Amino acid sequence: MRSTSRRPKRSSAPGRKSRGQTDRHFVTALARGLEVLACFRASDSMLSNGEIASRCRLPKSTVSRLTYTLTQTGYLQYVEDRAMYRLGSEALAVGTAMLSRMNIRQVARPMMQELADFSQGVVALGVRVKLGIIYVETCRSQAALTLSLDVGSRLPLGTTAIGRAYVAVVSDEERKQILADLRASEGSAWPRMRARIEEALADYRRLGCCRSFGEWQPDVNAVAVGVRAGAGLPPMAITCGGPSFNLPSEFLVAQVRPRLIALVRKLEASLSHD
Repeated sequence: MRSTSRRPKRSSAPGRKSRGQTDRHFVTALARGLEVLACFRASDSMLSNGEIASRCRLPKSTVSRLTYTLTQTGYLQYVEDRAMYRLGSEALAVGTAMLSRMNIRQVARPMMQELADFSQGVVALGVRVKLGIIYVETCRSQAALTLSLDVGSRLPLGTTAIGRAYVAVVSDEERKQILADLRASEGSAWPRMRARIEEALADYRRLGCCRSFGEWQPDVNAVAVGVRAGAGLPPMAITCGGPSFNLPSEFLVAQVRPRLIALVRKLEASLSHD
């Protein structure tokens, strides 16, 4: 009898399927392997083949071959007693090499720490990866209660201040592609998200920053400003946020926003002279 069970649908990054079919230079197997590595989040110590398959929206049989290959090449490490995988030393080497070339982190860190101390929150610098922002530098105050986010943390583009600020400073072409990808991934939630992103873009033109007050997490407030880093670096964004009871929206807009805008302008000017 033929099995009626369904395999997970192949639907990774929006637009990837059609590109693999039409672009003869596109290596689908390589792209899928990179998707496997990218699905690990900062909070993940290990993932099973089933969890990876769910996140990548790939058949489990395909994921098994990919994880075997990535294990043999050192990008994943198999934990036998758990039948799960963790990122291997080769993946760490790639990430470390990328971060070491981002001199913007060293330039930004003292300015970010100063703002973190003033705000009693977390100040983070992030870059886009697909439909998320990954923190590449964080500074936090000594406040007892603050966010436990660190380098490697990944936040969504559409509901966070840092994601919206990134969207605000990229080229029209990249913004159009981001919105198309979000529309494809969000389904019925897209119309509301699109409206909030449009409001955020209007905020950016009016206030010089984007806001997210209780949208990403009900008890988290944040503001963010996009960074046009230049010097061969991609667009980025810097955010300042924390628990809403410690960083009320009025304080973030009136006190933190101008300091964050000044920080970004100073950072961009410093990088332009490198």
